[in-house]
Amino acid sequence: MEALILILTLLFVTFVALGVYAGVKTVRAAKRGVDRTITQARRSVEDTTLRAKSYGQPGVAGELAQLRLALRTSMRATQDALNAGVAEDASLRESLGLFERLSAHGRELDEDLRRLEREPDRATVATLLPGLKERTERITHSAESLRWAARDRARQFADDDLAALNAQIDVEAGALRHWTTDEPTVGDTSRHRQGDPADRATGGAGQDRSGPAGAEGPQALTRPDPRAVGRYPWQKSARPETTN
Repeated sequence: MEALILILTLLFVTFVALGVYAGVKTVRAAKRGVDRTITQARRSVEDTTLRAKSYGQPGVAGELAQLRLALRTSMRATQDALNAGVAEDASLRESLGLFERLSAHGRELDEDLRRLEREPDRATVATLLPGLKERTERITHSAESLRWAARDRARQFADDDLAALNAQIDVEAGALRHWTTDEPTVGDTSRHRQGDPADRATGGAGQDRSGPAGAEGPQALTRPDPRAVGRYPWQKSARPETTN
């Protein structure tokens, strides 16, 4: 009896611990989802604000907004491209590491541009604009180089795979067009060797002089059952036959 109570107690404690663990995991996942949503919303608001400033505010303020917007857009596009490609191409991990180092310079530049947006001395900020533009162009150029190199690599892999697939399909199509005739049966072979009695009686007049014995035309190809073939989005459903 005591052993049963101990077992039940251990089971209860185990279930409670599993419930608490599952609850903690759920809360953490929900918190990450909320944080991700808040981050994306804040990013969208900032991008919208920068677009409005770049088009609506002339002078130094508008140029600073344009630089920040160009920097953020280029870095985000490169990050998305590398993260999407590294799952299928492990060689992009080194490129992703280089991008992380480049991102540190991008964040530093973005902070500098953000501080200068609040700087009241517009004349001094105007003198700094050429250097800020050069820094922005260098960072965005490097980001674009990584992004387009990753895209070109993925497209080249896709082209190579498509070329190999086309070659295999050409070989298979050629094989499908070369079907063989039926092999002669044992009775036909022995009859051909010994001679047909009717042919012996007529002196071989019954033989067909137009071709070799047992030659037949190509077999009719059996049409595959469309229901046995896997369906794809571009396939139309076969209409059922109706009887009058």
